[in-house]
Amino acid sequence: MDLVSDSGGSESRFNTYLDALIAELGHADRAAPFQSYCAGLLLPGERKSVEPMAARLEPERVQATQQSLHHLVAKADWSDEAMLTAVRSQVLPAIEQHGAINAWIVDDTGYPKKGTQSVGVARQYCGQLGKQDNCQVAVSLSVANDHASLPIAYQLYLPEAWADDPARRRKAGVPEAIAFQTKPRIALGQIRAALLAGVPSAVVLVDAGYGVDTEFRDGITELGLLYVVGIQSSTTLWPPGQEPLSPKPWSGRGRRPTRLRHDDTHQPVSAKDLALGLPAKAFRRVTWREGSNTKLASRFAAVRVRPAQGDTSRSEPRAEEWCLIEWPKGEAEPTKYWFSTLPADTSLTALVRQAKRRWRIERDYQDLKQELGLGHYEGRGWRGFHHHATLCIAAYGFLIIERAAFPPSADSRTPLVTASPLPRGFRPRGSSDPA
Repeated sequence: MDLVSDSGGSESRFNTYLDALIAELGHADRAAPFQSYCAGLLLPGERKSVEPMAARLEPERVQATQQSLHHLVAKADWSDEAMLTAVRSQVLPAIEQHGAINAWIVDDTGYPKKGTQSVGVARQYCGQLGKQDNCQVAVSLSVANDHASLPIAYQLYLPEAWADDPARRRKAGVPEAIAFQTKPRIALGQIRAALLAGVPSAVVLVDAGYGVDTEFRDGITELGLLYVVGIQSSTTLWPPGQEPLSPKPWSGRGRRPTRLRHDDTHQPVSAKDLALGLPAKAFRRVTWREGSNTKLASRFAAVRVRPAQGDTSRSEPRAEEWCLIEWPKGEAEPTKYWFSTLPADTSLTALVRQAKRRWRIERDYQDLKQELGLGHYEGRGWRGFHHHATLCIAAYGFLIIERAAFPPSADSRTPLVTASPLPRGFRPRGSSDPA
């Protein structure tokens, strides 16, 4: 079976790359299905679930190959964390050849699902659909520079209804150590683990789903990292030169007051009110990168403010940080807002370019879903869900290395993996009968 085409020596590079990862599988008999699974993910084809991949890989032995791949992904007890660490050690040097890591990007992605048995499935917001629906959601952490990005941590979000249901947990194989955590808390755990593992640190970038969480922002700061986080227009803050009132004067009786105060005449404002009150000259046109057809640019303003959430439970005002505002020309009001702890002398252009680096995660998920079948896993268990995602990331890592080795003008249409013809009359389970 030819797993990889010989064009340009890709077969040798692919095998060398996989050989460096095989040790993390624990048993030598897992090596062959591991190589086949990763090759299957790189093959052309609409579905990257086990049965269609088996048919492409071994058209004369579909059932046996399917059983082998299924056991590797759904049953075999190998560590996702150890495999992702091995992938990172192979891929990061290729990324860093094009510049230092300059962003850690947190995001989550949803997978529409029917039924109620797949682990973690619930009615919740699904970004792929742009609305609330039945889906699974996973949280990831990627490291990036201006050349490429790589997911280094990936975990399913387990809704409370699942976390508190022993019967469903047992059936889906959810580990006992997994308790309910919000998505921001899962992300903080991933960031903490990356720091402990010695991953080159960088500015943390998140969207407003995480950025509005004060505990999450404080957690990043406590870990010694800087951030640029999306916030909502309603997020409250203190304009330049303002802060909450000091604690009430002590009357001499009882416990001395220590908490900051607001009153009827001294209140924080929303990010939107701050933006609408800025003079027109505060907004400047900034270009942040080349798009597919033209340079990407918009109007921005940046102001030093103090976030106001949770003021009245604190004894000291929060430190000043940036509030970055985007107000595109022709729009009736600003469209996006960010908080950032980048230094006070950071230029507006540098602020904007850092905030806009989150586009990389969109490319990750586009490739992982459309090219590598990240959302195609059909099993219902915790282990299979994570093993499939880890193997998708491993295959994606090889693509990153290949892209890093060749100039952008190189022909990327040459397949890295050669598919065998499908067996005559093959029809994947669940597909419609052509007749």
